[in-house]
Amino acid sequence: MVISAANRASTKRLLKIGAVAVNSGLPVKTIRYYEEIGLLTPTVERSEVNYRLFNETVLNRLAFIKRAQTLGLTLTEIKAILTVHDEGELPCCEVKQHLQDKVAIVSQQIKALETLRTELNGILSGWQEHPPVHLIEQTICPNLQ
Repeated sequence: MVISAANRASTKRLLKIGAVAVNSGLPVKTIRYYEEIGLLTPTVERSEVNYRLFNETVLNRLAFIKRAQTLGLTLTEIKAILTVHDEGELPCCEVKQHLQDKVAIVSQQIKALETLRTELNGILSGWQEHPPVHLIEQTICPNLQ
């Protein structure tokens, strides 16, 4: 939507991309990328000189995106959630499913890390600071091989 001079008075709630960047804590490049991949499509407008103008509600949307990312959701997953929201529905069920999936993944990672810790402790428990000299020529580190 192009904003005419006559309508400028009613556009005070629209923010240029720089203001959105400052208020959201995200780089301008990231905001442009989010627009490009469709995460911000519902809230972006253009001025007569083609500046991106965002409704101030974009800040809430960006805060949601940032929070979802800190919880391990991908931009693809976030886009699916935002699509449900943009269709006028609360995406809580969708969010819950994604978070449950993340919990399962984190649980698997924790199990793998615990196995690794056990292996590392086993290696360290038998560690020889000065292995026999004859092993030095045959191996890089006898404690690992």
